[in-house]
Amino acid sequence: MKHLLSASAVGGAISLVVLFLLCFFGVHIYLYLSAKRKEPPPEPPAPEPPPEPEPVYYIVEKKRRRVKEDYSAPKRIDFK
Repeated sequence: MKHLLSASAVGGAISLVVLFLLCFFGVHIYLYLSAKRKEPPPEPPAPEPPPEPEPVYYIVEKKRRRVKEDYSAPKRIDFK
């Protein structure tokens, strides 16, 4: 138990934290610089809108119902 706070254990913990921070910031600086170097892709030219199509008019004839003048005799329905 008395070796937990010895100089070598404290020095190892401090060097571990320093090494982690060095790697952490090194990776983030590398990613920032590599993202900054990339040129954005050139914007494609805006396509011209298609011309307005001429309106289409439909002539619809109303359907007429054929008039049935005589009806057949009623049918008997049996319910089972």
